[in-house]
Amino acid sequence: MIIVRSPLRISLGGGGTDLPSYYRDHSGFLIAAAIDKYVYITLHETFVDELIIKYSKLERVSSLGEIEHPIIRESLKHVGIHGMHLEITSMADIPSGTGLGSSGSFTTALLKALHTYKKNLVHPQYLAEEACHIELNLLKEPIGKQDQYIAAYGGITCFNFHPNDTVEAWPLKIDQETLYNLEDNLLLFFTGYSRSASNILKEQDDKSKAKNNDMIANLHFIKELGVHSKDALEKGDLHRFADLMNVHWEHKKQRSSNMSNNKIDEWYEVARKNGALGGKMIGAGGGGFLMFYADDKTSLRHAMRQQGLEEVRFRFDFHGTQVVTQS
Repeated sequence: MIIVRSPLRISLGGGGTDLPSYYRDHSGFLIAAAIDKYVYITLHETFVDELIIKYSKLERVSSLGEIEHPIIRESLKHVGIHGMHLEITSMADIPSGTGLGSSGSFTTALLKALHTYKKNLVHPQYLAEEACHIELNLLKEPIGKQDQYIAAYGGITCFNFHPNDTVEAWPLKIDQETLYNLEDNLLLFFTGYSRSASNILKEQDDKSKAKNNDMIANLHFIKELGVHSKDALEKGDLHRFADLMNVHWEHKKQRSSNMSNNKIDEWYEVARKNGALGGKMIGAGGGGFLMFYADDKTSLRHAMRQQGLEEVRFRFDFHGTQVVTQS
């Protein structure tokens, strides 16, 4: 029995500049933080001559080609596991389609489990590269690379995405007091909406490939905001960081008409009037989680409860994708 967990994530600055359609021409930069909400993969051998795969569906197949789940099918092929007698099950603390990078976490957890089964040691960099290869190159998803990388590395991590497809990763230089205050004052509220990140990001991806001036200028500005957010966090200026979140959200909404809606805008304004110093939608937009930075957390929590939004409390994860059980 092998159990692997991979953390979900929140973006702290520069999100959207990790898509190849942008960084291959202009380089990308962002900061992401892994949180203690996880995707779990369990893998164990069976005595049945078939593959049993359990996620939101149940699959029982006798060959890899019959597998409907594209990430599982391509991951098994990529790692070189062609035999049967395996059962693979996935579970998650948070539903998919909510903006916390669950697809990237799923892929890194699955690959880690498969490599552990084959007794392969894999570095986080290699694990993230493999996950990106499967999702972006093999499955042609119009997504970025931050989810796979932050899931593999964990922590609060800065990433440079270079035009040659290499990725540079290093931990944010944040002092302990700032770290604790950031962790305590960031709040996540579920909007109740789920959506496909691929559908939201396709518009950005298409416009970037077409060299749309407005989209490129928007992403240039978002990248610059990411650098300013890094500086604010490393200086311990969390109010400045909160201000930058607001600016980020206003510019992020300009990338697609599907990024927000009237209800999300209304909740955002209620939060701003009740203690939130800054905030934005996490992930591609269109639903999922609203994240706010607040000094007055009591007022904000009360206001969001009145709006019917559920808070999900979290801490940062500094382990990344890891094996939690192997027997």
